[in-house]
Amino acid sequence: MAWQPSAESLSQLALCLKNSLGSNKELQKEAETMLTQAKSSPDINNYLAYIFTNPESPAGLTFSAEDYHVVRAAAALMLKNNVKSHYKQIPESSLSLIKASVPIGLQDKNAQIRNYAGIIATEVVRKGGLMGWPELLPDLLKFVGNESGQVTDEGQEGAMAALCKICEDNTRLLERDHGGQVPANFLFPKLIQATNSHLHKVRADALSAINVFLSKGSLAAVSSVDGLLERLFVLSNDQSGAVQGQICRIFVNLVEVSADKLVPHIDGLVNYIIREQKSDDEELACEAAEFWLSVGEHMSLWRALGPQHITKIIPVLLESMVYSPEDIALLGGESDDEDEDDRVEDIKPQFAKKPVQRVANGAEGNASAQPGATPGPNVYEKLATIEDDLEEGEIALDDEFGDEDGDGKWNLRKCSAASLDVFARDFRAPVFECILPYLDENLKHAEWPHREAAVLALGAIADGCIDVVRPHLPAIVPYLLSLLNDPEPVVRTITCWTLGRYSSWASELINPADKASYFEPLMEGILHKMLDKNKKVQAAGASAFAHLSEKAGRRLEPYCLPIVRQFDQCFSKYKDRNMYILYDCVQTLAENIGPVLAHPDVVGTLMPALIARWEKVLDESRELIPLLECLSYVAMALNDTFAPYSEPIFRRCVQIIHQNLEQNFAAQNNPGLDHPDKDFLITSLDLISAVIQALDSNKAQQLVQSQQPAFFELVCLTMEDPADEVRQSAYAVLGDCARYVYPQLQPTLGQVFPILTKQLDMDALLDEDIESGFGVVNNTLWSAGEIALQHGKAMEPYVPELKQRCIDIMNHPHVPKSVSENAATALGRLGLECSHLMSDDLGNYAGTWLDAMDEVSSSEEKSTAFKGFSMIVCRNPTVMESSLLHFFTAIARYEDVKLKSPPKIECKETFMNVFNVYRQLIGDFDTFLSKMNPADVQALRTQGYV
Repeated sequence: MAWQPSAESLSQLALCLKNSLGSNKELQKEAETMLTQAKSSPDINNYLAYIFTNPESPAGLTFSAEDYHVVRAAAALMLKNNVKSHYKQIPESSLSLIKASVPIGLQDKNAQIRNYAGIIATEVVRKGGLMGWPELLPDLLKFVGNESGQVTDEGQEGAMAALCKICEDNTRLLERDHGGQVPANFLFPKLIQATNSHLHKVRADALSAINVFLSKGSLAAVSSVDGLLERLFVLSNDQSGAVQGQICRIFVNLVEVSADKLVPHIDGLVNYIIREQKSDDEELACEAAEFWLSVGEHMSLWRALGPQHITKIIPVLLESMVYSPEDIALLGGESDDEDEDDRVEDIKPQFAKKPVQRVANGAEGNASAQPGATPGPNVYEKLATIEDDLEEGEIALDDEFGDEDGDGKWNLRKCSAASLDVFARDFRAPVFECILPYLDENLKHAEWPHREAAVLALGAIADGCIDVVRPHLPAIVPYLLSLLNDPEPVVRTITCWTLGRYSSWASELINPADKASYFEPLMEGILHKMLDKNKKVQAAGASAFAHLSEKAGRRLEPYCLPIVRQFDQCFSKYKDRNMYILYDCVQTLAENIGPVLAHPDVVGTLMPALIARWEKVLDESRELIPLLECLSYVAMALNDTFAPYSEPIFRRCVQIIHQNLEQNFAAQNNPGLDHPDKDFLITSLDLISAVIQALDSNKAQQLVQSQQPAFFELVCLTMEDPADEVRQSAYAVLGDCARYVYPQLQPTLGQVFPILTKQLDMDALLDEDIESGFGVVNNTLWSAGEIALQHGKAMEPYVPELKQRCIDIMNHPHVPKSVSENAATALGRLGLECSHLMSDDLGNYAGTWLDAMDEVSSSEEKSTAFKGFSMIVCRNPTVMESSLLHFFTAIARYEDVKLKSPPKIECKETFMNVFNVYRQLIGDFDTFLSKMNPADVQALRTQGYV
């Protein structure tokens, strides 16, 4: 007999679902308790499925239609969560009932219930696999095609929406081979067929599912492109905006996966995309504009565009860059708002920048942390590596391209400006020639929206068209500077951005008269706008000055004091939102002019402003994150001049780490507590690294000693944190401590090494997020090498395991080259004092080591690694037979031996020892050398080795 619900239990459950979402706190709490208890009932999912699919409320309950819909929705969500969390515990009979409820839900009159039915189906497939419900896809396709002739329009729409969800959430599953069948190969042509539906929603959802496969490069999709294109050309006149939007998106995806198929149709595509971009539907127009971005970044396609296409496309882009009437009504005539406090919701969340991978091979061109220090990984490397989250092809007004409304949303205006930027880089002069009449007509237009759009266009072509724009800049820049005083804040804002885009031109002017005429007025104009009476103009000015700092670099040194004085006024004037941009401005200046900031007058102006903010910002405020990052740059620029400010800053960083770890521990033991934000941990660790590098070694040691014993205990805890980004920063701190405060680190190495070697376990790494995990491994290897330099023969207990870890990493096929290089460098450094423990199995890893080091750039890390490896070789020279020519070639091509630093002199001496050993072992040494490239042999002779 089929399962039937108990009327009493059904009514009780429905009432609990309603009360759990009600406003009565007592009833809500009681209902939640009962629902928790009900989860243990074997029939709970049967009841939930019954309520979810039944449009009539249970007998005896007088729910309004609205209340009962809420009950059904709650039942559907609870059912989905049960499937997600307890799939394996659901009895087979209940699972069958759940599966049977889905087709019923898909035909419901209510669109939300249909949507929930699709979500439940997707979750069942995700947990049980396609073979756990083999009839689902065929049944859904039958519904979509109305093969029985009895499926309602709602049922067809519901089934197609469910198919679309399944494709989105289970793409990889659909592309796997299941007993000789790949579901995607069967499904994709059916999706194309579904675009024949008389229902526009079915057509749009079918195209959306097609987009899912295309966006992931599905083989099933690529093999069906011809049939898809044929269908798209038919659909190009479809009256549905949703359908046209999906078609535009498909063309964008086809650029990536099958561009060659589009080239023959380029004329028709250009006309089609232009038509859609002119749509009154801005969302559709933006979808269309995305196509130009994709085309502009694909060589074969943009080369297929001729002058006749460009002269059609560019005017449409320019037209789309003018603010809409709605935007004009919102933005025009903005008031001076510098004294208005920012709303909390207007301040964007701040996230720690991704920690850089420490590079032990010096490939990044590291600068010395302080005079006399050996060049190596420093905080500039860590902080300068930022992963942009911009949409594909998006360029930015620092964070937001032309985003005067400050909403940060990608829209038609920004997309069109970004497309113009891409075409300018592709075609260069023809684009400028195309927009020159537009600029002549609009730059001085009486209506501000046209002035503003012309300035935006001028900024968008700055990178690509600079060669043809350059002769015009002596006339254009003074006019742009005059627009900094435009009555409309929106115009002043975009003018700041455009001047920032041309700051590289101004920065490169050498003639003193030209610098006085253009560079200095441009710099002064932007600085002046940083104190505009409108907050958005202030932000644009600060962003433009950060851009100028990057382009001008050391050319700003003579102006350092007035610049910092301007920053000081900004610190006293800015509200919270712009303070974030000001931090970026300060750190960019610090990065680019460095030690000049250490001048007493400059320090005396800048540091009090930063410290005042430091004392105001609370530990739990997200503003602390960019402030910590900013101080990292400043510390590195000031070097030991930072010492007077270091102790309270260092102490607070340690305190923040301690608090964060305590909160995390409490949250692990109490599910009701929130886990703390890891970004505070990351930025505090990064600032600690910066301070340790910046200070005189004795002062750094005293600073660390003052925080003992807690300091290294906390570092060890962060080295085991679950978050890769935290561990990556923690191992950077560890390596810096080995380099600069080794006496304080040394007593804790017994605690450090078991944690460190565990981090180098390749089996564990490959089970996790490989990309971020390799960043941690890089820093771990670097820190191990730094410790080896300091710890000497005391490394002996740890060498066997560390050596094997390094060999495993070098030999693993999925390890990036940079990680193999770092492993080889660390292994070489282990040989400096422990070569006797490294030589027995040298023949097993020598070739791999040399392969890894072949392209490593010159650095003192490389010198110490080669010295250590050479010492290992001298211990067991006879096992190098298969790798000896490679080793001699590496020595011949080694470029640092003439440099006068002690490690490099010692490296050359070790190379001499190597050749002395092999002269004695190899009878006809000259004949052996003749097997090498003659140029390499000559290099060895020139350097005196042979």
